[in-house]
Amino acid sequence: MAHILARKYVSGTRYTANIRIKKDGIIVHREAKTFGLRSAAEKWAKSREVALEDPTALIRAQDGAPALGELIRWYIDTFKPIANWQRTKQTTLEFLEKHPIGQSNALQLTAAMLIDHIRGRRADGAGPATAGNDLTWIGCVLDAAKSVKELPVVPQIVEEARTACRALRLIGKSKRRDRRPTDGELDKLFEFFARTDRRSEIPMVDILQFAIESARRESEITRLEWNDNDKSSRSGMVRDAKHPRHKDGNHRKFKYTPEAWAIVERQPKVSEYIFPYNSRSIQARFTRACQVLGIIDLHFHDMRHEATSRLFERGYQIHEVAQFTLHESWNDLKRYTNLRPENVRELRTPLPPPTTVAAVATPADVSRPSRAARRSNRRDQRRSRATATFDRRA
Repeated sequence: MAHILARKYVSGTRYTANIRIKKDGIIVHREAKTFGLRSAAEKWAKSREVALEDPTALIRAQDGAPALGELIRWYIDTFKPIANWQRTKQTTLEFLEKHPIGQSNALQLTAAMLIDHIRGRRADGAGPATAGNDLTWIGCVLDAAKSVKELPVVPQIVEEARTACRALRLIGKSKRRDRRPTDGELDKLFEFFARTDRRSEIPMVDILQFAIESARRESEITRLEWNDNDKSSRSGMVRDAKHPRHKDGNHRKFKYTPEAWAIVERQPKVSEYIFPYNSRSIQARFTRACQVLGIIDLHFHDMRHEATSRLFERGYQIHEVAQFTLHESWNDLKRYTNLRPENVRELRTPLPPPTTVAAVATPADVSRPSRAARRSNRRDQRRSRATATFDRRA
């Protein structure tokens, strides 16, 4: 029950309605409002107590309604040091934090608002997979806010919006990329890096050639360690290899091609890492080179497509290529397989097995007729002789 406090002033008596809400014996909220009439104070206090029965209204009264951007920042600051997620997720979360959707009231967020956000993103040029990622990370933030902060948010609206966006074809899977560098583009890149490597600490010629020969991502290249290499089997190890759910501790051994192993062997041992450089710097230098040379729509990651395709063109089987690329299934591996018909190797028709002397047929055996044919010949001969005898007698 609210407490009404009457105070006398020169201008008359004023009535202050005081509301206190306790949880587990502790006051979690307190508010008051003053009126000129006692009946007005009692009416306001009663309606306010009813309104504060709603947890959402109580939270708004306590801290104010949190914006989605505030929850995103809390999510990043709380879980990024622990989860250590990849750059794509971090970039998307920071984008959503500053986007107009981040200013929305998180407690009043609806599926319609999310659908409108996705529609706007597609209109701005975002692809169906990129727009779909927005819903994924917003859902992660709302799930954490509900379970950890105990906020009355509704994570289910994300699935409702996702279902509607799929039906409207606003989101979808990423388009399969089949871009491979041409021989001319690679010649330009190697020539460009051969000139610029003299002024840079990063040996881009070796790194680019290694990426083509090893099928390693740029982040994996910079994490390879000398101690993980096995000279006898010509193999190495990718620590914390990429995985949709279990990245930490996912150490996987892979096979070097002879060309990739030769590149590794000529690197100076100045660190525990074979290529002790920043992967972002490698990607930035590659992107800059493509801009200078006028090479359009070529990414450093396309070298992984090139490497995988070359392995198949050299004649390796699926299970053998997987030992180089570390793909776990053919569905994953075939996304990186973009074969060129002119590079597919020719298979020679196998010669028949040699025959032994005993198995070789003699001319007599070859010309000898079958038993049925011999019988037929004898019948014909008897008939011929009988006919000739009859003719002579006649």
